[in-house]
Amino acid sequence: MSTGLDLYDRAAQDAAATIIAAYSTSFSLATRLFGARVRPHVRNVYALVRIADEIVDGPAAEAGLPPETLRRVLDELEAETLTALSRGFSSNLVVHAFCRTARETGIDASLVRPFFASMRTDLDVAAHDAQSHDAYVYGSAEVVGLMCLQVFLNAGESGLLVPSPELTDGARRLGAAFQDVNFLRDLDHDATALGRDYLGVRSDGPARTQVLDRIDADLAAAAAVVPLLPSDCRRAVTAAHDLFASLARRLREDDRTGGDLRVRVPDPVKAGLAARAMLGFGPRGART
Repeated sequence: MSTGLDLYDRAAQDAAATIIAAYSTSFSLATRLFGARVRPHVRNVYALVRIADEIVDGPAAEAGLPPETLRRVLDELEAETLTALSRGFSSNLVVHAFCRTARETGIDASLVRPFFASMRTDLDVAAHDAQSHDAYVYGSAEVVGLMCLQVFLNAGESGLLVPSPELTDGARRLGAAFQDVNFLRDLDHDATALGRDYLGVRSDGPARTQVLDRIDADLAAAAAVVPLLPSDCRRAVTAAHDLFASLARRLREDDRTGGDLRVRVPDPVKAGLAARAMLGFGPRGART
């Protein structure tokens, strides 16, 4: 029977995988398309992201935590994460899983700090303008794409590779597209349940069609660099890209600006997109 750090590492990875499976069936499906080299590392990254998001998006408040305590809990999670990056160990299993991945793949504080800064913004800012939107999206989504890119290039490797400018731009733009799609899907929930407006599409900010045009441009730019990724990453990234491209298309076709029904991709369509990616097809709309 294994003991010591190896067993603790596996328990931490299992905890991260449980969180991902519980919170997102679509993401859980997409991660299965990654090769074994990168799959647990991607789950480790997203598990930490999910926990931080839950601190600011409802469950912690439902547990009775006042705003000042929410901030302290988030600050403590950031501090524990940064300490674990240098120490290589955390008593928090999700933080431990993340830090083991980060240390192996070259994820450092320059990506961790902007993420927590954006999460902290959710405690302070109710309505975003174009500048604050871009800053928020960078920290909440683009740096997560950059973390995943570090995983794609460096998991299991003996030395750290530096991403090319093309891959860096593609990772950022795919993350931005994912975030803006979620903003459009959740307009009503964000406004009524959380009191937030990330896009300003109902005031004097960018029109809904302009946001969708930006999403389409970001998705196209990301699709163009998928062939540059390691082969064991392309299928999962393609499936995720095509899922959000399908959501964007449905949002464009839908004449609501955020009605009672949340736009979603039916399960059979999701399965078809995953199957298409499994067969090795590139992202929809990608130039060859």
